[in-house]
Amino acid sequence: MQVFVLGGTGTIGTAVVAELVGRNHQVLALSRSEKSDELLISAGATPFRGDLSEPSHWADAAISSDGIIQAAATFGEDMGDVDAKAMKNLIQASETRSEPTRLIYTGGCWLYGETGDEVAMEDRPFNPLPSFSWMIKHAQMLLDEPKLRTAVVHPAMVYDMRDGGVFHRFLSAAKAGQRIEIWGSEAIRWPLIESSDLARAYCDLVERTDLIGYFNAAAEEGVSVGRIASVISEAYGSPTEPITRTADEAVNENGAWAKGPTLDQQMSAQKLQSAAGWQPKTTDFAKLTSQWITDLQT
Repeated sequence: MQVFVLGGTGTIGTAVVAELVGRNHQVLALSRSEKSDELLISAGATPFRGDLSEPSHWADAAISSDGIIQAAATFGEDMGDVDAKAMKNLIQASETRSEPTRLIYTGGCWLYGETGDEVAMEDRPFNPLPSFSWMIKHAQMLLDEPKLRTAVVHPAMVYDMRDGGVFHRFLSAAKAGQRIEIWGSEAIRWPLIESSDLARAYCDLVERTDLIGYFNAAAEEGVSVGRIASVISEAYGSPTEPITRTADEAVNENGAWAKGPTLDQQMSAQKLQSAAGWQPKTTDFAKLTSQWITDLQT
């Protein structure tokens, strides 16, 4: 099948493109620079030059594909507006289609808010961070559109060998021999998923057009941030005592998004596993992360 990917050079999108190509799908991916073109071509995808904020230039090509995967975000103050414009253009383009187009849309674990000792399932009421609440509205808009067959993926915290993903700050500090900075508390739990496992979830869903609705994607339901920091610092031989900053300090220095990593969360992917037969290959971040670091040091 031909799949149009938005965000094909990001942490999630890079893994998704690789998985799609590995499954012998034809991949078109939005690209706004020569550097992105080169990355996509080297991955086996075909770049489609355009910008997420100008969907009139690419919406028809996307909707003409067999499937669309939306894994892009600008992460600017206007990211909700950019996403709204892009998704509305896709809906408008879909009106010319005789058959619905498959669409995989990206939400996130932060939409559930604090879960504490409870494990979030797909029927849990949303309690999003204000700066990401637009995702809920947009997801429902897409689910309600009859010319789209939409599945919404809520990824756990994504880590990745290429750029570290959610572990990036920790890896950078440990590699430099510095203490790792934790926001909030060492006891805060993060649901985790490795990027290639997440990519397989996206690809399983894009191929299963009968599955619509919300799907959590997590390999580990909740791992304490203190344990994550300890594993990474020990692997690098850096100081193991972290620096703890309050949530308010993190937000004041880094912006509203920094509240997300301070949420104590647990999340289950039982629905995805049951419906699509998806199973993560990495269920212990510590083994894989330690191996990554060992490989980088040799």
